[in-house]
Amino acid sequence: MLQKTRGIVFKVTDYQESSVIVQVFTEKFGMQSYIINGVKKPKAKISRNILQPLHLLDMVVYNNGSGAIQRVKELKSQPILQTIPYDIIKSSLIIFLNEVLYKAIKQQSGDEYLFNYIWHSVEWLDQSDGNLSNFHLIFLLGLTRYLGFYPHVNSPEHDYFDLKDGVFARYRPESLHYLSAPHSHNFYRLLQSSFDNMQHLRLPNDERRYLIGKLMDYYALHIEGFGNIRSNEILEEVLG
Repeated sequence: MLQKTRGIVFKVTDYQESSVIVQVFTEKFGMQSYIINGVKKPKAKISRNILQPLHLLDMVVYNNGSGAIQRVKELKSQPILQTIPYDIIKSSLIIFLNEVLYKAIKQQSGDEYLFNYIWHSVEWLDQSDGNLSNFHLIFLLGLTRYLGFYPHVNSPEHDYFDLKDGVFARYRPESLHYLSAPHSHNFYRLLQSSFDNMQHLRLPNDERRYLIGKLMDYYALHIEGFGNIRSNEILEEVLG
């Protein structure tokens, strides 16, 4: 049955001589795998260039509801990203966020709110010409709201953030998974920030690296099988 849906590219895997299997987070059906034949040929109907990480797509697909590999009838970039493919900072951010999203999102059912959050965040990044050093931190904290473990913001005066329970605490948690001051205070400041005002939040490079590492620990504690993320080290080198 033919269906129209928007999609966000997550992963492409080579298949046979000229085909690929692309995993796409779709608006209507959640995570789906599609085989695209002939994509590596010089005159391919669908270019592999539009299957880059987190590219935004308009799709007409065959969907039989089985969860198996599906087929694509039509596919085009919409909107066409103007800056992300050509900007080293933006493309590095995308590679890192794509790795996290691929590990975090598995459901094969539509989630309009989660989909729109990712879609509009990519659009915002593509159109931005400001300081992006905190973009990934703001994005990943916002993403937890849709994944079900957004931190409980109870008091900015508490010196500890319990990564396991997702709450700020007056006293040091019994587990080893926590942030202490001043890291917990910076974490709270990030929670109060948005894409539009994040340039006002100044964090030293070492502090940002520390917080992204702890944020990855937070994800691993709340997502089964999340594992390790590797591309954050490359990203932080690019960000300086």
